[in-house]
Amino acid sequence: MIDTDLKLGVVLPTRGVVLAGGDDPDAGLIVRMARLAEDAGVDSVWVGDSLVAKPRLEPLAALAAVAASTKRVRMGTSVLLAALRHPVLLAQTAATVDQLSEGRLTLAMGVGGAFTDAQQNEWATAGVEKRTRATRVEEMVEIMRGLWSGEPVTFHGKHFDLDEVTIGYRSHQRPGVPVLLATHSGEGRSRQPARAAKLSDGIISISDNPEEFAAVRNEVAREAGAIGRSPDELRSVYYMTVNLDPDAEKGQEEGVRWVTDYYGLNFWGDRWGPYGDTEGVIERIRSFSAAGADEVIVRFASYDQPRQMELFERNVLPAFR
Repeated sequence: MIDTDLKLGVVLPTRGVVLAGGDDPDAGLIVRMARLAEDAGVDSVWVGDSLVAKPRLEPLAALAAVAASTKRVRMGTSVLLAALRHPVLLAQTAATVDQLSEGRLTLAMGVGGAFTDAQQNEWATAGVEKRTRATRVEEMVEIMRGLWSGEPVTFHGKHFDLDEVTIGYRSHQRPGVPVLLATHSGEGRSRQPARAAKLSDGIISISDNPEEFAAVRNEVAREAGAIGRSPDELRSVYYMTVNLDPDAEKGQEEGVRWVTDYYGLNFWGDRWGPYGDTEGVIERIRSFSAAGADEVIVRFASYDQPRQMELFERNVLPAFR
């Protein structure tokens, strides 16, 4: 059965080009990959975020280049560590990209982790107390939505104080740039469903299995209903990490090695993948569609991103088109 309603996206290698090129990355690969994705009929392209923990090209600057080089494909962040930034600057930058792209931007944002030394150093480098990052994101969403209206914003919260502040123009999309919030199952994440139901246009998950993803969606729906929102207003996006290779053993080896290089460790293990198994990738995508995902975005765990895009177009996309 072909699921023609499911949207499919591809993650652009804004960290991969830094890992490969050091202090002189091939930034043009981001634009070339975005064009390949658009030509292949992919629905969206996405970029990750980090300041110093996992160095990469700046996400919204990269998407501005993508906006200028494509015509149809939507673009998003997956996920933006919003609390590393000031909400007024982030609202202005996002509105600019949304205008340049004529309304093709989605901001998927997350609270971010503070588990490793590198992550903790990242928050310290940005001058952000790590324990405040969740409440900062909550305030930021409210502030940015106000600024995207084009009207002056007055806000007095725990972290930000604004009096009659405006960026001077609106986002292209009305009433604003769509906001997704990272929402997962698991211990220590109990506030995420209520936060998403109250503040977001949908959720994005990166580490749940299909059963967990379905359970999280149901919890968000319950929270939305409790505050008078229709669950139908909320999108559900899942982010996969895969490797496509006719040689399954080679794909498995490359996928594990790439993830370890990317993060410094492979801390989610078999929650990522499949690697080197095209049919497995197709079935995994279908399992998240069955669990309620409106869109699945795919990150290629590979050092040859254009080849992965070619294999994705040839062997995976036809199963969903």
